[in-house]
Amino acid sequence: MITMLIAQNHLQFILEVALMIQMGVVLLLNIIPFTLSMVLFLSLILTMFLAGIFSIDSALLFLPYVSHQEFTHPFGPLAVFAWVTLSASASLLSEVEIKSTSITTLSFILFGVIAIAGGLMHRSFLILWFLGWFIGYFIMSKSFRRSVKVTKKRVFAVAAAVVGGFSIMEILSRVLNASVLSPLLRLTRLEDYAIPSLKMVINNTLLWGHVQGSCYWGADCLGGCDGYLSLPMNLITTLTLPFPLFYGVLVVKKDVIDYMLPGIFGVAFDFGYGGLLALLCWCAIVMCSGFYVLRKYRSKRRVGSRRYLGREALLIGALSAFIAQTIIGLFLFNRTINGAAMLTYMFLSAMVMAHLVTTKRSLR
Repeated sequence: MITMLIAQNHLQFILEVALMIQMGVVLLLNIIPFTLSMVLFLSLILTMFLAGIFSIDSALLFLPYVSHQEFTHPFGPLAVFAWVTLSASASLLSEVEIKSTSITTLSFILFGVIAIAGGLMHRSFLILWFLGWFIGYFIMSKSFRRSVKVTKKRVFAVAAAVVGGFSIMEILSRVLNASVLSPLLRLTRLEDYAIPSLKMVINNTLLWGHVQGSCYWGADCLGGCDGYLSLPMNLITTLTLPFPLFYGVLVVKKDVIDYMLPGIFGVAFDFGYGGLLALLCWCAIVMCSGFYVLRKYRSKRRVGSRRYLGREALLIGALSAFIAQTIIGLFLFNRTINGAAMLTYMFLSAMVMAHLVTTKRSLR
């Protein structure tokens, strides 16, 4: 019986871990009374912690012979979740006529610190960060009845900030002789690898999995669940699971799909078009469920109930981060939902779906 529960491939392991995380988060939200003050405190601590490790990690880029960890890949979406939750908590304080000027000011400072530190490490993080901010701002504007004004001046200011930021990093990369900071280098890598990767995926993807032997590791290819999308290697090796793991030059080859293509191609190649369709359906279910519960929380708040303010802030943060990670991971960079980042993705998904259970029980 125990042997039957042990995952036999990467996909089974992903599904089992996702189920365990979902069950754990459901229990967490039902056992702990997440008041607004608790959510505000926890989101502040988490945002400050992530700002700190991002800053230290980016500082290590400029120190010789010291390795950096690239925390923005696994924890970037978590930073979006923490900051948007913090911002939503501050807004909810204002909604119940409690001043939150100092919290709002601190959140703006942390926003800038994370943007700079994370942007130095990875340009893709900047896209995730600003997209998460925009989605969170849009959701909060609807929740708190604020008007969203998109003017030419604001659009130009955002575009100028993006171009200016990328230009500064390119100049720094040349002055400091640090190619890792160069946005142009990343564009060159995309040009070199994107077309061969697309040919590999499109010519070999099946309804379930891919043509056996079409992987870069040839004869060892399983024809599906080969580990192009997988949970962290350290987790798999620690549990001594019998999955194919590829080191050295094979990881470099795997990186072509892992990093250089949008996630829809990585998912389709490893799990087939059927697996991709199932993932897209799940993403739609999570988003629709999140907005459904959010309307329930909002309606309760507007009739004077303060019982669900903490949960509302958590849901706004989780939903914003989940949508941002989905868009970036599936349509721009596969690595945003792969490896350790997949654990964050599962957690954010669970943080949205878990509200359905609490809603069904307590919002009747």
